[in-house]
Amino acid sequence: MRRCLPTTDSGPATDAVPDRRQFLAAGAGLIAAPMLMVNAEARGVVRGGGSTAARSARFQPSEGTQTVTLNNGVEMPILGLGTFQMTGEECERSVLEAIQTGYRLIDSASAYDNEEAVGNAVRRSGVPRNELFVTTKLWVSDAGYDRARTAFERSLELLGLEYLDLYLIHQPYNDVYGAWRAMEELYREGRIKAIGVSNFHPDRVMDLIIHNEVRPAVNQIEAHVFHQRTAALEFLQEEDVQMEAWSPFAQGRKNFFQNEVLRSIGEKHGKTVAQVALRWHTQRGVVAIPKSSQKAHIVENFNVLDFELSPEDLAEIAKLETGTSVFFDHRDPQAVRRIAGMRPNR
Repeated sequence: MRRCLPTTDSGPATDAVPDRRQFLAAGAGLIAAPMLMVNAEARGVVRGGGSTAARSARFQPSEGTQTVTLNNGVEMPILGLGTFQMTGEECERSVLEAIQTGYRLIDSASAYDNEEAVGNAVRRSGVPRNELFVTTKLWVSDAGYDRARTAFERSLELLGLEYLDLYLIHQPYNDVYGAWRAMEELYREGRIKAIGVSNFHPDRVMDLIIHNEVRPAVNQIEAHVFHQRTAALEFLQEEDVQMEAWSPFAQGRKNFFQNEVLRSIGEKHGKTVAQVALRWHTQRGVVAIPKSSQKAHIVENFNVLDFELSPEDLAEIAKLETGTSVFFDHRDPQAVRRIAGMRPNR
């Protein structure tokens, strides 16, 4: 399991997806199969590096922030705030409240149309830039060498930042290899401290590793107690790629917040269903980014690192696995067609 370093921590109501936003968070069930393991030295894969500027500007965790260490030595908070479906004043307020609560990882995306709001909150917080870890993502329509460089500059301008802590390819579609080459360059220039992907299945991650110089530092995918992604986690750990879970509460589907197993475990520890679920993620070494716009829930979701789930607790949670996404399959041709046709508002 990836080493954690302590330095002192409801979605669409229907299955129909009529617009872009409901597709952004979708993930697919992993097909468990033996994965090809290739010697990194034989491939000449670069595991770290980056420019001197990138190294000097790295995230410096404040007291009490628990982190994981990425494959290039950059530390990343193990718990953050997701901002999917939050825009404008709501997003700015929520991000500011999260930072004031103690969150240091903020996750955004070009397709969320909220980068400007996130940047405003970062500046208003008064927290030194190097104590915050900001992520944003490249959308499908911007995948490609030239388009990716242009999109990066646009995101950085909207955020009002001089560099990104993490830049992800949001979906495994379009010219991801051209985009990756542009991101490798930006990484070497010191303008991004780590680069990675989102919603990539293990075969796509492996293909990207084999045919490029800088391996992804992170793969952000759907993961929750109903879709635990155990095989994906094992693969990513073997390949030294950090797993990050979006939708850690399954967007409330399958009566998540009323789940009797999680409720019972929570009663033993004096914790809520949400807190049990987040502790399950962090004990597996998985970064989690719960989303909430309510201050009480923002605080609740942050206070999850002060207890430990027992082996018996973990065994009960393992029984909740369904083996499939609660959203849709990223490999479904019709889903690919719909996602590819979506464009962020600009």
